Amino acid sequence: MNYKIEGAIRRNRTNFIIFAILWIFIAIVFVTPIAHSAFQANASGQFDLQVFIETFGACITHPLNTLGTVLTEGAFGTYFSTLIVVTIFYALFFFIGFVRSAPKNEFSDIEHGSSDWSQRGEQYQILSKNKGIILAENNYLPVDKRGNVNVLVVGRIRIW
Repeated sequence: MNYKIEGAIRRNRTNFIIFAILWIFIAIVFVTPIAHSAFQANASGQFDLQVFIETFGACITHPLNTLGTVLTEGAFGTYFSTLIVVTIFYALFFFIGFVRSAPKNEFSDIEHGSSDWSQRGEQYQILSKNKGIILAENNYLPVDKRGNVNVLVVGRIRIW
């Protein structure tokens, strides 16, 4: 299970920054006008939908001025409660995307056919370290080996 969390974090490193910037943008541009409009609509004690719509239309065009108005008029409690609700929904969608980006198995995004198939020199029981047909860096197929030494090389030729 740990490989799924590590794989999802590795895949989404850049997305974390994008999600944080998007959350700040949403908190300023959308939550501020909604909170200010809700505060103005509840000023009389009952929620007035017409006041909410008129205030929201005026506030959405100037979100930074609305943020200053929220601070000066005392609508900070409404702003925080609205921000918490929006953050919960945003976190829910973020979590769903994070879970869906997790690797399906332990071997996702691992190169197949690399020389990392063995550890601590156990490949040298079969292969040679010094001479023969080059398979990978420091891995040679000995030509004086008994048995089948047929090799299929797939890939491109690189010239150093």
